[in-house]
Amino acid sequence: MSDSGLLTGGDGVNRCWWCGDDPFYQLYHDEEWGRVVTDDVRLFEKLVLEGFQSGLSWLTILRKRENFRAAF
Repeated sequence: MSDSGLLTGGDGVNRCWWCGDDPFYQLYHDEEWGRVVTDDVRLFEKLVLEGFQSGLSWLTILRKRENFRAAF
């Protein structure tokens, strides 16, 4: 890890330290984290995921995301 808290992945992309080498975290980091959500469906999805995350790791929720999409 660099002094800035960034890790360089096997694909050469710099990412925050918290996503490590897990593909679910990397995809979330690259495509969603820190981005504004304006679509009602995506906003509802994030709200549901955050609610179910209570007491679980975010990685567990990301791995179950397709199941939540099917249910809601």
